[in-house]
Amino acid sequence: MTRTRSRSALWGTVATGAVLALGLTACGGPSAPQPGDASGDASSSSSTIPDTSALLDAVQVDDALAAQVPADIKDKGTLVVGSNVQSAPNNFYAADGSTVIGSDHDLITAVGKKLGLDVEYQNQDFGSLITSLQSGRVDVTIAAMNDTAERQQAIDFVDYLTSGITLMVQKGNPDDITGPDTLCGKSIAVVTGTSQQEFAEATSTQCESDGEEALDITVTDSDSQNQTQLRTGRIDAIVNDLPSAVYISKTAQDGQAFEVVPGDVIDGAPYGIGVNKDDAALRDAIAAALDSLIDDGTYGEVLDAWGITSGSVTEATVNGGK
Repeated sequence: MTRTRSRSALWGTVATGAVLALGLTACGGPSAPQPGDASGDASSSSSTIPDTSALLDAVQVDDALAAQVPADIKDKGTLVVGSNVQSAPNNFYAADGSTVIGSDHDLITAVGKKLGLDVEYQNQDFGSLITSLQSGRVDVTIAAMNDTAERQQAIDFVDYLTSGITLMVQKGNPDDITGPDTLCGKSIAVVTGTSQQEFAEATSTQCESDGEEALDITVTDSDSQNQTQLRTGRIDAIVNDLPSAVYISKTAQDGQAFEVVPGDVIDGAPYGIGVNKDDAALRDAIAAALDSLIDDGTYGEVLDAWGITSGSVTEATVNGGK
């Protein structure tokens, strides 16, 4: 049917089975409860968190790379990083509720160490990250943000991972959601300013064009809000990044709260470290530091610790998104 083909085209090109390939691996770390209330979202479950402290401690400054850092940042000795610290396993809080951990955190910390810089995190709404970068409030962003042609008009990206988005539903999939073709008339939640929101709005428009009911889209500021709504049945599905969805489905209520809808990921694209377009020197220094981490194996070890090796890249690419 024409309707089915048009909506199925919203699926990405990553092979079926990527969901299983992203199964989270424990890495000898302590078993630590996540912060949060007793609502049952991923942040309140207990899971094995990889202890990457020794891995990060082993990263040494590269004097040649450090020399590429712009003088104003080198002088203050700190790379100010804007992120949305509510998206496990990318960036989220440890059990103390204040320490930032996650795969993105580890990668940007390692990049900073290569460049001789400490890393200072600022937690922000996802939708404000680009403007914070443009205004100079932060030096870079890393928040599982897709590098897209549209975003490249505003900022530059250093691509560090390949991923896509997927659908997460209640355990047992009570609404029998099997893909974008089954979302018409359903209630779903997304985080504001994300590729997930764009996908949801495009899918809703397609549903209406096909004479079917539009999606009932809830837009929030955080994954945790969406998880609470899904767990309590106020929505039927969440559109989320694949690494986050897999992590949440494995950890929330010991894996009994949610599940990821099998199938190809949607809109597969690179994640990028965001840099102000006026800071080409910083952008290139970050790309060189990431390449160095790829070459010496640190990059692969970080991804392996967080169970996201299927999204690894072989080199840092500037503005590689389409």
